[in-house]
Amino acid sequence: MNLFKRIKFSQCTYVIGTTRREQRSFFSTYICQHSISGRSDNEFSAKSAFQANGCATESGNTRNQAVIMATDNLTAVLHGIEDLRLEQRPVPEIADDEVLLAMDSVGICGSDVHYLAHGRIGDFVLTKPMIIGHEAAGVVAKLGKNVTTLQVGDRVAIEPGVPCRYCDHCKQGRYNLCADMVFCATPPYDGNLTRYYKHAADFCFKLPDHVSMEEGALLEPLSVGVHACRRAGVGLGSKVLILGAGPIGLVTLLAAQAMGASEILITDLVQQRLDVAKELGATHTLLLQRDQSAEETVKVVHQTMSEAPDKSIDCCGAESSARLAIFATRSGGVVVVVGMGAPEIKLPLINALAREIDIRGVFRYCNDYSAALALVASGKVNVKRLVTHHYDITETAEAFETSRRGTGGAIKVMIHVQPRDANNKVKF
Repeated sequence: MNLFKRIKFSQCTYVIGTTRREQRSFFSTYICQHSISGRSDNEFSAKSAFQANGCATESGNTRNQAVIMATDNLTAVLHGIEDLRLEQRPVPEIADDEVLLAMDSVGICGSDVHYLAHGRIGDFVLTKPMIIGHEAAGVVAKLGKNVTTLQVGDRVAIEPGVPCRYCDHCKQGRYNLCADMVFCATPPYDGNLTRYYKHAADFCFKLPDHVSMEEGALLEPLSVGVHACRRAGVGLGSKVLILGAGPIGLVTLLAAQAMGASEILITDLVQQRLDVAKELGATHTLLLQRDQSAEETVKVVHQTMSEAPDKSIDCCGAESSARLAIFATRSGGVVVVVGMGAPEIKLPLINALAREIDIRGVFRYCNDYSAALALVASGKVNVKRLVTHHYDITETAEAFETSRRGTGGAIKVMIHVQPRDANNKVKF
């Protein structure tokens, strides 16, 4: 059953004022209609609306006190296993250090699909309705009174995890390990597949004009790849083995190339993904056989590469791929485990210990968004090829089906909360 049939349409009024006291003295009124089959031609764009009404200016109170009064905040909410619904939610009120964002692009992550299918990932269990989505970019619609680094109309990428800033991990610069991390679409916290979303201003990264909103959303998975390569110590001349050519494996490939790896072999069970990896610059690709043991595959890896890899990055999370990573890595090398699979698996620890293989975990990212943005903005990394499908927010159910089934060679499925290219200087 189509979970979204109950939503026929919504009619909304967007109103922009200069201060809270002047909310009833409206500069302009923008009326739009949204239907399950599509959106009106006069779609609302936060940036263009602000500019058209003089609210995105540098002087006076309009820079930081533009107000949106919207009755339409269409939102994708996960209520339970296989129960994803579109529904209206109140436009959030922001704190002094936050910004209100008119969301633009939200990518579907494997974790989003996992929550939909299973209702949990490890110890993170869905116990109440949760807004889905965390790979995102949007346009600043309103500023908290203490925000000075952004302006209304700025296009930003959103780093979805906000730590406490006070614990030892935060103070030591490893805030991804903060026990009080508030992370989008990780129970019990809401995500950002919604028309309006609030976020800490210092975890929003302003996009240069030539970087698209879709690329801004893709900074999230790219940051995982950057963090994985940093944890592995990838540098000039590194020989890198990447297990898995899904979205995370592919962004890890891109990051490893940019960080100086001289030879990269990437594996997968699906030839189409390996074809994309080759297109993106992988030195070698290897199609794995399900009935082949890790020990047998190691021989093929060593025969294919010029020498055994000194860095192996497991982007699958399967027991077989973690075992392969350890067996294949040269003595004294590093194995990094990015993919999350079963909570407990069997690993050849004696082999790793006897050869001093370092095994390191990766959990999200930390201080990597700026680097990811720099790689994209400079042209050293091109993530555009990863986006294979585009959907409007009203088509969220179909978008998730495409992502989970891999329909049409899906790699990264992008959901557009505003019309495509509404906030891009150059068409994506």
